[in-house]
Amino acid sequence: MKKITIAVVLIAAVAFGLSAAGRAETAAAQGVTEDSVLVGNSAATSGALAAVGVPFNSGIEAYFKMVNDAGGVAGRTIEWVHYDDEFDGAQGVTYAQRLVEDDGIFAFVGHFGTPTVAATQEYLDAIGIPRVYYATGLRSLFDLTAEDGARASFPVQPIYDAEGEVMVARAVSDFNAERIGVIYPNADDGHGLLAGIELRAGMLNVPIVTSQVSPDASDMSSAAQTIVSGDVDVVLVAANQVPAEVAIKALAAAGNTAPVITSYVNAAPTFVEGVREVLGSFDVYANAWLQVVDNEGNPTEALDEYVEAVSKIDAGLAGNPYAQAGWIAAAVFVQGLERVGSDPLTWDAYIAAMEQAPVEIPLGGTVDFEDGRRVGTQAMSLLKAIYDDEPNWIVERPLEAIEDILD
Repeated sequence: MKKITIAVVLIAAVAFGLSAAGRAETAAAQGVTEDSVLVGNSAATSGALAAVGVPFNSGIEAYFKMVNDAGGVAGRTIEWVHYDDEFDGAQGVTYAQRLVEDDGIFAFVGHFGTPTVAATQEYLDAIGIPRVYYATGLRSLFDLTAEDGARASFPVQPIYDAEGEVMVARAVSDFNAERIGVIYPNADDGHGLLAGIELRAGMLNVPIVTSQVSPDASDMSSAAQTIVSGDVDVVLVAANQVPAEVAIKALAAAGNTAPVITSYVNAAPTFVEGVREVLGSFDVYANAWLQVVDNEGNPTEALDEYVEAVSKIDAGLAGNPYAQAGWIAAAVFVQGLERVGSDPLTWDAYIAAMEQAPVEIPLGGTVDFEDGRRVGTQAMSLLKAIYDDEPNWIVERPLEAIEDILD
C-alpha cells in the first residue's frame, strides 16, 4: 500500500503542479468556479455499515440543499459528489484518487470511516487538500501542532484518546468508581480509547481491570468473566457498534450488575434495540458530543432548523444521530466558506479562515483549530439507554468538558 500511495502522490504532484516546496496557488482553487464549489466524499452506503453511511450522507445533502436554496455562499452554490466504498479501505483509496484527480473537488466533506481515513491520510496530507469532519475517531488524526498538508485536516467529532479520558471522568465523578473495568477490541478504536482511559485513570490514581477481545469475536464470555470477577464499580466498553453490543451481552450473561459506559459512536436507537435485553440487569450509558435538547429537555433552535431541513429529504431522519453528524460536517465546512467570503477561494485562504477563531458546532459546542490544533471537540454529555415502547437515549448529564465533569 505504501508503494501505491507514494506513486499516487507523485502523479498528483504532476497533475496539480505541486513541487517539493509546496503547492501552486492555481492548484489550490480546483473545484471552484464563479458560481459553484465542488466537494465530495466516499462512504459506506451499502453493506453492514450502510445504516450509518446512508443517513450520514443525507445529513450532508440536507444542509447543502438548505444553503443552496438560500443562494449559496458568496454567490456560489455547493455541488457534491460521493461514492460507495462499502467501508473498505482499498476502495476508499480508489475513490479518494478519483475525487481529487478526476473530479477535481475543492475539499472532502465528511471523510468517512476508519478504514478509508487510515488508508488515505498520507496521500491527502501530501496533497494538502482540505478535509472537514471525519466520521471516525482515528488516533492518527490527533495533532496539537499540525503543519504543512496536515493543516488542511479538520477533525470535529471526538478522537478516541480524548473520549477515553471522558469515560474515566464520568465513571469517577458520576458513579463514584474506585475500580474500573475495561473491555476493548484489538483495533484502533479499542487502543485509542484504552490509551485515554489509562492516561486519565493514572492521573486520578484509579486502578483498572482490562480485557482485550478480537473485534470480530462473537463470544466474549471469557473477557466478561474477567471483568466481573475483578469486582469493578463501572465497566467501560471501549468499542464501536457490533463489538460493543457483543461485549455488553456477554457482561449480562456473566452476571454483571455494574453500570456500563460505551462510546458516543453507539449512541443511536438501533444500538439500544440491540442491547435491550440487558437493561433490566444493569444500566447502559453512552457519551455524546451532540446535545439536541437543552438542560430542561426542550429542543434547541439548532435542532428545529435541522429537523425542518432534513425532513425535506426524509422525515424519518429527524432523530437519527448519523444524519445529525452529516449535517454538522456540512455546516462546519460552510462556516469556512463564509469566512473567506468574496475573497479568492483557495486552499490556503480556507485553512486560514478555519483557524482564525473557534468554529460553532450546530447541535453541539465548538471546535478550535487555532495554531494547528487538530484534536476535535472535547466536550461531551452522558446519555442513558432506555426502552419505553421504543429504543431511545435520554440526557443524564449535560454537555461538559473533562475539567467541568471532575469539578
